[in-house]
Amino acid sequence: MSADHGNGDRALDQGPPKIGVYVCHCGTNIAGVVDVERVAKYAATLPGVALSRDYKYMCSDPGQELIKQDIEEHALNRIVVASCSPCLHEKTFRNATSEGGLNPFFFQMVNIREHDSWVHSDREEATAKAEDLVRAAVARVARHKPLERRRVPVNPNALVVGGGIAGIQAALTLANAGKHVYLVEREPSIGGHMAKFDKTFPTLDCAACILTPKMTEVKSHPNITLWTYSEVTTVEGYVGNYHVTVKRKPRYVIEDLCVGCAECVEACIYKKGKYSDDFNLGLSKRKPIYLPFPQAVPPVVVIDRGACVEFKTGKCAKTCVEVCGEREAIDFEQVESVETVDVGAIILATGFKTFNPRRTPHYGYGVYPNVYTSLEVERLVNSSGPTNGEVLMRDGSKPESIGIIHCVGSRNANTNAYCSRVCCMYSLKLAHLLHEKTDAEIYEFYIDMRTPGKGFEEFYNRVAEEGVHLIRGKVASVSPTEDGDEKVALHVEDTLAGMVRKIPVDMVVLAVGLEAQEDAEEVRRRFNITCSSEGFFLERHPKLAPVSTFTDGVFVAGCCQSPKDIPDTVAQAGAAAAETLALIDAGHVELEPNTAFVTEEECSGCKTCVALCPYSAISFDEEKKVAEINEVLCKGCGVCVAACPSASITQNLFEDEEIFEEIEGVLSHA
Repeated sequence: MSADHGNGDRALDQGPPKIGVYVCHCGTNIAGVVDVERVAKYAATLPGVALSRDYKYMCSDPGQELIKQDIEEHALNRIVVASCSPCLHEKTFRNATSEGGLNPFFFQMVNIREHDSWVHSDREEATAKAEDLVRAAVARVARHKPLERRRVPVNPNALVVGGGIAGIQAALTLANAGKHVYLVEREPSIGGHMAKFDKTFPTLDCAACILTPKMTEVKSHPNITLWTYSEVTTVEGYVGNYHVTVKRKPRYVIEDLCVGCAECVEACIYKKGKYSDDFNLGLSKRKPIYLPFPQAVPPVVVIDRGACVEFKTGKCAKTCVEVCGEREAIDFEQVESVETVDVGAIILATGFKTFNPRRTPHYGYGVYPNVYTSLEVERLVNSSGPTNGEVLMRDGSKPESIGIIHCVGSRNANTNAYCSRVCCMYSLKLAHLLHEKTDAEIYEFYIDMRTPGKGFEEFYNRVAEEGVHLIRGKVASVSPTEDGDEKVALHVEDTLAGMVRKIPVDMVVLAVGLEAQEDAEEVRRRFNITCSSEGFFLERHPKLAPVSTFTDGVFVAGCCQSPKDIPDTVAQAGAAAAETLALIDAGHVELEPNTAFVTEEECSGCKTCVALCPYSAISFDEEKKVAEINEVLCKGCGVCVAACPSASITQNLFEDEEIFEEIEGVLSHA
């Protein structure tokens, strides 16, 4: 590792602190509540302050130049900026401090926006609070010490977790840039949800025609190692140097030998399918040995151990082995294997799950046979689906009237309060496709029609002109009709007509929303990232860092971050790949120096800190009987510092004298 002193430490030999204080108006974000000029004048009276200014936008180029010039002209050796959140601009002002010739850690930031102006309305009290916070920062920064950033090399390989369209796009972008990518997918084939769609809105392009070439390119790309039917089990290390363990489940078919002819499927003693086909959402059956879907990548069959007679009784005729012949691709002795890889960065593209409409029993899903989810209807209208694209109900008849209910599991305080973003458009798409294939009377029931994308409004108008009945109103319930036939009645208040309606239909389509994967919480722990209140992976910043996470080197893409359509998913996957490329091509990463360290003479060897460290940065030296902290792994969270019973652990930038000075400063009144 090499040291980076950030343009020098000249403040070390300049005697007492000469502090420059800069108070930002942030437009009216701060100045609208806080008297910024008064705060700046007050700061000028504080001990050690040589210069105090206020400026409209401190984060702007002129604001940063002001800091650099003042350091040079007034020989400042400490800088305090009172503005917004350090999460947003601490790096900005540290860089300005460094470019001015000071060690960047002779800087302290005061948050008078989120901590003050945005949470108060009393101008006098808010201004007094800002003065207190600035006083505390001035007292603290005088105790700061010069710290060194350290550099560690970056492994040039990358890991992409999830083989849907987001993972595929990210992997191909990285691979085409010359990086080696490990793509891990837990299903037997890549493709994700998009592989189940018939057409995509608003252009009605064939989903398979768009997706399949990319799937094939992934399989054949020399820079991509594809592991399907696999899961990441452990992640160790730090940004630039992650050590990942991948568990590969047995297919009982040797991938390198299987050619995807599917003759073994035909030869299986189960002449008719008996087991639910997950790809078709249970609308069809499959055999114990099966190909996930015709365009699967890799085109390799899978044997379901829980269904296969050979595994259940050991008395199968093994016709699949016979028909495979000399290829000998079927291997009933295959066992789970483990792969380990070292990568510099990780992209999570683990996708979403659809809302389970059984949680809204008033819509009758699972009770009335002809109530379907939108994803089930996607398979019905698909030419490779269970009915070869012919829309048939469970009794084999074609529907003459269809009701599509929007926002099932979305925009509802009892399920999910958020909008799933895609439901309006895919409902309009399904209305078009169902009308085209059945000539049925189509009713769409919506709360609000949301069509904000490119070409979306035009598509809405097209569907309306095709004769689809667009009814603004939330369906209250689905119930049997009084006639006792297979029809069901939809009860809805038509808010535009100003009346309550009861509309009988043959078939109901529930436009279910998008949710985080069931194991999102487990996955986020494994990769040491965070989740939002809705369960989706949380980005570092919703506007400025939408694909980064709070764990350096781990990025998110697609619907695992939030609900989005295919174009937005592809765009975000490209952004995640670009961030990964920037990290890898830099060749090294700089580590923040606010790490903890152990004073060996004071360590009692109790090992309390070892178990508490969330980053596994602490080990125990059995020979010295003391704890040791790996500063590369340490993220400066401070857990060990707070927990150490002998006070032998100290954290850079958060030493006792700095904290005590800050506390005294905020509590004292001049």
